[in-house]
Amino acid sequence: MALAAIQVFPLSGLPEIKPGDDLARLIVEAAQNADFVVAAQDVFVVAQKVVSKAEGRIVKLDTISPSERAVQWAREWGKDPRLVELVLKESKRIVRMAQGVIISETKHGFVCANAGVDVSNAEVGTAILLPADPDRAARALLDRLEKIYSAPLGVIIADTFGRPWREGLVNVALGVAGLAPLRDYRGKTDAGGKTLQATVIAVADELASAAELVMGKADGIPLAVIRGAQLAFGSGVGRDLIRPAEKDLFR
Repeated sequence: MALAAIQVFPLSGLPEIKPGDDLARLIVEAAQNADFVVAAQDVFVVAQKVVSKAEGRIVKLDTISPSERAVQWAREWGKDPRLVELVLKESKRIVRMAQGVIISETKHGFVCANAGVDVSNAEVGTAILLPADPDRAARALLDRLEKIYSAPLGVIIADTFGRPWREGLVNVALGVAGLAPLRDYRGKTDAGGKTLQATVIAVADELASAAELVMGKADGIPLAVIRGAQLAFGSGVGRDLIRPAEKDLFR
């Protein structure tokens, strides 16, 4: 059986996103301006930061009053105490604070650097937070896009995360709508006839990483479309990718 090809298309042309912007409309306009024809089961991968900006998840640092803990940490590692305090406020649990790096669990359940608080591609003196509810944001975008295009689609809201055992950053899926984020092979047999016991593939994360190859962290392209992915379309959310505490060997 011939394997299906997967195509990844960057879509440039999104303007600088402002709070309250209609992101779905701007995505459609970007596709139209690029003469890109959307097809059934295309998956839109949208950078988290444009979703956050549209939601108004922007904080002016001069509104933050640092705690003594934030001040001490910032002084020790040469950080902005207001930014440190914002990271602490956005964290549900601090996993590790060492060597000037804060790894924490966000209120969403993500374990990442700085609780996802970011100052890149932000106005001077501001920081951008993660979307309030990435799955809800993905579903809202999907509902609008499917209505406009009259076709079943998928949406992934992606962000760049580090990894505990390997160098380099990769894009991962924060919010998912319209597709199953995991592909479960458990109980199936491999090419040698052995029953698979533990293989569950995070396909939403793989698609998010594939999209990053054409989006680029510094290229100003926060939107890509993936075509040809053989997925289970329909139900599924990004929260499915968060490992429950009772199964997490590193808590």
